[in-house]
Amino acid sequence: MEWFTAPDYWLSRLVFQRALAVVYLVGFLGTALQFRALIGTRGMLPVPAYVRSVPMRRAPSLFQLHYSDRFFAGCAWTGVVLAGGLVGGAADRLPLWTAMLWWAVLWGLYLSIVNVGQTWYAFGWESLLLETGFLAIFLGNERAGPPVLVLWLLRWLLFRVEFGAGLIKIRGDACWRRLTCLYFHHETQPMPGPLSWFFHHLPGPLHRMEAGANHITQLLVPVLLFTPQPVASVAAGLIVATQLWLVLSGNFSWLNWLTIALALSAVDFSSRSGPRPLPAAPLWYEVLVIAVTALVLALSYRPARNLLSRHQAMNRSFDSLHLVNTYGAFGTVGRVRLEVVVEGTDASVPGPGAIWREYGFHGKPGDVRRMPRQFAPYHLRLDWLMWFAALSPAYARSWFGGFVERLLDNDRDTLRLLRHNPFPDTPPRFVRARLYHYEFTDWPGLRTTGAWWQRRYLRDFLPPTRLDTTGAPAERA
Repeated sequence: MEWFTAPDYWLSRLVFQRALAVVYLVGFLGTALQFRALIGTRGMLPVPAYVRSVPMRRAPSLFQLHYSDRFFAGCAWTGVVLAGGLVGGAADRLPLWTAMLWWAVLWGLYLSIVNVGQTWYAFGWESLLLETGFLAIFLGNERAGPPVLVLWLLRWLLFRVEFGAGLIKIRGDACWRRLTCLYFHHETQPMPGPLSWFFHHLPGPLHRMEAGANHITQLLVPVLLFTPQPVASVAAGLIVATQLWLVLSGNFSWLNWLTIALALSAVDFSSRSGPRPLPAAPLWYEVLVIAVTALVLALSYRPARNLLSRHQAMNRSFDSLHLVNTYGAFGTVGRVRLEVVVEGTDASVPGPGAIWREYGFHGKPGDVRRMPRQFAPYHLRLDWLMWFAALSPAYARSWFGGFVERLLDNDRDTLRLLRHNPFPDTPPRFVRARLYHYEFTDWPGLRTTGAWWQRRYLRDFLPPTRLDTTGAPAERA
């Protein structure tokens, strides 16, 4: 079928696949380096306990069949290797079916991780990576032209990502309609980056322009993705520009980079790359792509209905395989920044004379003189959950106690998630957590003190806590 492929999009496919492979690599690498403390056998939310209570049909995963830390690590590092091979273009040198199998194994491995990752993997970009990765299986390689149907499905996904994020804002916090949300967002976002302080101090009119441009890019531009070229390419280019602005202004894991990859799949590079002769697609491949397209369209009913609903949900999966999902972010923007500061002491009694020393995190604010760092697309899962914990203790109820217990035991895997351990030789006798109000300093404050933040103590988040005499569960002093 001549209509089945779009040979002019061979370079678009190549760029998209390489970018997606980089995101996969970052995702698997972060999992390999962080999982033991989070969901390992001795982790805060162990996988073995989770799979005993959740059936396979609700959370399909290899780890429903077998789990050990060694096996999980092997799967994660296998994902790193397979993604690295795709970054290098190894799949283009293989038969079509083998390349598709390669992408399918990568998707299956990451699905297995996400479905047992619990709250640590409950972010929208996990589902976005899985949905994008599923479509990538059927995009083929250099043994066939890019299938038109899959290219359109990628645009449909990009449309839902952007349009869903735009609708949740317009329907949500009134500051988006007043164009004032950016007065606060750069300061209160989950993990500010090195330029967030400067973005926060932009003049008010520029913040209003940021918000207005965001509405245009997320509510109007996505519609143009379905128009003929070159309009669709221009729309994709505007989305890329907006995402790069977000990359500069904060740390949002790989959400922005994956959105950029999706946008690049809609760009027609043919005027620069020229035509490239590609073999005709085999019949089995055409039948498979048509069947998958029908499946995705059928599964799109509930996400599409969600877009039109006044009770729109953000970042929700409607099936356990995360094939077609709904997306959105920051329907509500915080006006103040709260931070949980974790401290320990080796004093025998946590009284007024005790000296408390603060644990340092890689990404979340702590030391007021430490400039925020850039970590995205790498995802610091503990740092992100600490932001949610500051919003409400309910977000931390399932894991924060386990985190404190591991600090009291100087657990090696947990300490690897931190930037600074003030008790390198012996564990503290007590650990406490306190809630602070953080806000960016102004220009004079930064120049005179060198501090990027100023903070004010509000109240205790967790009173001084210790291990009992058996070294088992933590108890409050």
